Amino acid sequence: MKKFILTFFLVILYVSTNYSQAKKPTIMVVPSDNWCIKNGYFLEFENQGSKEIIPDYKRAFQENTELLMVVSKINGLMAQREFPLKNIESVMKNINATSAIDNARSSKGGGSDLSESPVDQLLNQAKADIIIQLTWSFNSVGPKKSVTFNLQGLDAYSNKQIATAVGTGKPSFSTEVPIMLEEAILSYIDPFTNSLQDHFEQMFTLGREVTIRIKKWDDWEDDLESLFGSSEEELGLLIEDWFADNSVKGRFSTTTATENILVFEQVRIPLFYERNGRQRAMDTRRFANELSKFLRTEFNIENKLTTRGLGEATLILGSK
Repeated sequence: MKKFILTFFLVILYVSTNYSQAKKPTIMVVPSDNWCIKNGYFLEFENQGSKEIIPDYKRAFQENTELLMVVSKINGLMAQREFPLKNIESVMKNINATSAIDNARSSKGGGSDLSESPVDQLLNQAKADIIIQLTWSFNSVGPKKSVTFNLQGLDAYSNKQIATAVGTGKPSFSTEVPIMLEEAILSYIDPFTNSLQDHFEQMFTLGREVTIRIKKWDDWEDDLESLFGSSEEELGLLIEDWFADNSVKGRFSTTTATENILVFEQVRIPLFYERNGRQRAMDTRRFANELSKFLRTEFNIENKLTTRGLGEATLILGSK
């Protein structure tokens, strides 16, 4: 009986300790694309022949004091709930704005270029788990004003929406936007943050969702249907086998498979890996680098690894 009681209390202590030390996702609060474009804070650039419009966060924060105050207020609400924060302004200061758009990678042998947008650079620098997009607008009823808001919690790796909070505050004579917004959000914030935490905890079991593409340089003499290894199997099938062995619970989807390209979506990668006896955060680049090493060591296939944002990696086979 004493043994049972001791065991029972040890279990309770273990659960309590782990619960109290539950890891929370790192978040970053940004104005939504809609808000930025509506207010004229955006950039246009060519991306492999297509015109893209992306938010210009740098100019928005430099020119719009209201935005600065609003994001600071939301950051404060999240900090009160002990969510680790990445401050978007601090991250942007570490990015070379002048080379953000033209920064491109290419094959050392003269292959095609692969560009990275300023938003991709921001995400890569921040390494946040969750992006909170914020939109707000004003409503006027006589002398009173109210604010309507939309909070969207996005998985920074898959860009999927995982939480939302939409509402309108009570009409007020106040004209201070941060105060009006805080009052409007307060009744929604706890269910919203609970959804963020639930999603993050689910990733410990199912893994983080990413996309990995396999391509080839035009001058490479082989392709994804070429036979490799002692089993003389197609390279594409050997790569699929690698994903089955290394993704969490073998979870991934092959959405495209030709002689020139393979696309793996919904690839579940672990949140952490162990190195030198310590746990480190796993990201898409680190996971794809393991595949890169596998192709080099097993089949002597040189390749180049590039990333786009946090959740996409591309391996280009044939050379660096």
